[in-house]
Amino acid sequence: MNILRRSVLALVAVAAIAGCGFKLRTSQALPFRTIAVTPENASGVAGDIARYLGDSWRPVAPKAGGEVPEVILDILQEVREKVVVGVNASGQVREYELRLTVRFRLRSSKGDDVIAPSVIEQHRSISFNESAVLAKETEEALLYRDMQSDVVQQLMRRLAAVKPAGPE
Repeated sequence: MNILRRSVLALVAVAAIAGCGFKLRTSQALPFRTIAVTPENASGVAGDIARYLGDSWRPVAPKAGGEVPEVILDILQEVREKVVVGVNASGQVREYELRLTVRFRLRSSKGDDVIAPSVIEQHRSISFNESAVLAKETEEALLYRDMQSDVVQQLMRRLAAVKPAGPE
């Protein structure tokens, strides 16, 4: 009887999860086969995007006989800021806001804008304690890494939402 009850509960749990629309995140299906990312040898968001794209990534200027990319993703600007948002009564910093701003555009290989210049921003708050400076520096680096990962995911969703060009 106990095994039957456990089986029924497991089936109910599986049905509830399936019924709510839960689905693991998968890689984005892009409406184009090849893409170039500029700047090509950059770290940060451009580097993460190029690694994420894997086989569909192509250089902007391919070697002789190489395939020209269908679209080019330009990372126009990537800015990291650290702004004071809280101080105590004696004027010592107690809280910062970390900001990551990425400007980008997507254009066809002919130069036409597919996505006009756009901005993605991420913000995180971080408390500050002068007695734990090294720990706070590590936490800051982790928060920037997390924001960068979120920007890459948002950018990939925007790329996946691009409507393929119709017949010309």
